[in-house]
Amino acid sequence: MITQIIIFLIGLAVLSWSADKFVYGASALAKNYGVSPMMIGLTIVAMGSSAPEIVVSATASLNGNPNTAVGNAIGSNITNIALVLGITALIKPLLVSSTTLKRELPVLLLVTLIGVYFLSDNYLSQTEGVILITLFVLVLAIMAWLSLKVEKNDPLNAETADEVPNNIPTIKAVMWVVVGLVMLPLSAHFLVESAVYIARFFGVSDLVIGLTIIALGTSLPELAASIAGVRKGEDDLVIGNIIGSNIFNILAVLAMPGLIIPTVLDMNVSARDSYAMLGVTILLFLFCFNLRGTRRINRYEGGILVMAFLFYQYWLFK
Repeated sequence: MITQIIIFLIGLAVLSWSADKFVYGASALAKNYGVSPMMIGLTIVAMGSSAPEIVVSATASLNGNPNTAVGNAIGSNITNIALVLGITALIKPLLVSSTTLKRELPVLLLVTLIGVYFLSDNYLSQTEGVILITLFVLVLAIMAWLSLKVEKNDPLNAETADEVPNNIPTIKAVMWVVVGLVMLPLSAHFLVESAVYIARFFGVSDLVIGLTIIALGTSLPELAASIAGVRKGEDDLVIGNIIGSNIFNILAVLAMPGLIIPTVLDMNVSARDSYAMLGVTILLFLFCFNLRGTRRINRYEGGILVMAFLFYQYWLFK
């Protein structure tokens, strides 16, 4: 058991590191070819932040553990909003001022509703997987188009530009992309294998292990990045990364088990977990969306999000 825990922790560390290097290389490569920082931020960086979940979901599905894959998608979204944004807002209230985010929030709510609907019968079909991955491509295209329409004074412009790597030689950027593409699936394989072993040793279901230890593990880099970002005053970028990551988790991560291994899922997916994901998404929408002007996610609201996360953990293990 100790060996499996060590393998899991090493796999998680390598997974996070390789995802970060992949995003770094892909962003630098795109910048070298003239892609705008805003487009890079709304597509490559947002998609890259979901790379660990996508690879873990695909690996779990290929290994015959679709509940782990679905749990990873749902659990990551719950963790990103309730824990990551909750803790970040407790440290420093988050100011939501970007009009781009106000366009993305309804998209997140819509795709969450689609995900809940597809999971409502505890079965994720191949057709539903195809629909989700098609929507994923469509949303990427829409975000790329939106990046061209962003006002110059949108605060997300400056914040994104500061995060995109500059003056990176193309050969070095390509090297990091290749390293990421090799190490992501390799580390995900060992992480999933060890996680399933640990879950069975303690009598925990594949679904719960995806909802908790894997979801929390793949979201920890988001927490570190969010805390660092809010300390630099990049509030819109922090929220934007979470929104983008959650959109891609539903459309790309949740698509994997449908595409690879369509099967009947744990009944708790529809009765408990999908509604918990929808609930925290609605909370985020209510806290952020304000047609009349700017809005903060204050410490009180951050506390509500963290309490929602803790209640959900209690709900899982009661």
